[in-house]
Amino acid sequence: MDSRSSHLDRLRSRLADFPVVVLLGPRQAGKTTLARALVAVWDGPSTLFDLEDPDHLARLADPSFALRPLRGLVVLDEIQWRPDLFPLLRVLADRPDCPARFLILGSASPELMRQSAESLAGRIGFHELEGFGLDEIAADAIDARWLRGGFPRALLAASDAASAEWRAALIRTYLERALAQLGFALPAATMRRFWTMLAHYHGQTWNGSELARAMGVTDKTVKTMARWLDVLEGTFLVRRLRPWHANVGKREIKAPKVYIADTGLLHSLLGIGSQDALLAHPKCGASREGLIVLELARRSGVGRDGAWFWGVHTGGELDLLILRGTERIGFEVKLTRSPAVTPSMRSAREVLQLDHLYVVCHGNEPPWPLAEGITAFPAGNLCRTPNVP
Repeated sequence: MDSRSSHLDRLRSRLADFPVVVLLGPRQAGKTTLARALVAVWDGPSTLFDLEDPDHLARLADPSFALRPLRGLVVLDEIQWRPDLFPLLRVLADRPDCPARFLILGSASPELMRQSAESLAGRIGFHELEGFGLDEIAADAIDARWLRGGFPRALLAASDAASAEWRAALIRTYLERALAQLGFALPAATMRRFWTMLAHYHGQTWNGSELARAMGVTDKTVKTMARWLDVLEGTFLVRRLRPWHANVGKREIKAPKVYIADTGLLHSLLGIGSQDALLAHPKCGASREGLIVLELARRSGVGRDGAWFWGVHTGGELDLLILRGTERIGFEVKLTRSPAVTPSMRSAREVLQLDHLYVVCHGNEPPWPLAEGITAFPAGNLCRTPNVP
């Protein structure tokens, strides 16, 4: 489960195409472990700098002197500590013989993205590493992945209690240290309250005014809360799914849906510690929806610009719409082993002119047809293939 060979293959491919590759993702998602695994199998010399290690930082006191002679693979971990390196990386990437390839790791600070985009345009590739995907686990581990989330140490913990303890510590670390270290000066208590409120709204459309009232703050705080949301999304802790507008003359939903990006963190914020507690919780269905929707969006290959949801205020909705060229594929998530076609599904298929609609349900059985253009797709199948239907 922990080899993550598909990510290794994709990193190799990106490094073959670009002299500089950025590996981005939340802290503790396994970026450093993946980079070390790549170093172990790299065909040629390799050098790794951990920019949180004072000794490694000292070696980079004169970065040109330290980096220019290196050959093969050079890894710079936690690059946000040294954004001044990006102009030098541009110079090194432009050398005619390209003697070194650079893999830089970061926790998605805005400064990192701005510096890399400006200094290395045309020379840089990106790869995101989140928690374990369903294609990286066995089908019988889906419920554990759902409860514990995808962070390696949370999923692979010896018990549910140990997993919950690790996740609680991660939340504290993010709030008390990590966000500030990434350049976000926000009160930890305020951000924790906001993050917890978002957990209660997981899978719902963003309504800043309603959230402000729930938190007991004034409407003047709504713009501030939108910035907090940007911070959590920018550090891979929250994911927004944009609404699709079909222009059909109906009152379509125009606000994005908001999901806590990792179900384990969601359950910790909601105080859910066991499978039984999860199944009895009011957010159970929304939690399962988030797991499947974000999984399908991630592996669809369309990026954040090709994944949408659709809904109208009269009740019709679609959990996920994937656009691949001229192809339109819809997904509905149902926490049942025996899904049935609903009027909402038929409406979405007709209004959105879907090529096909998949109803992702519970179970490990092979898919089966529900109606013309509609297929039941048990979630266990997501563990057997890296592709989406």
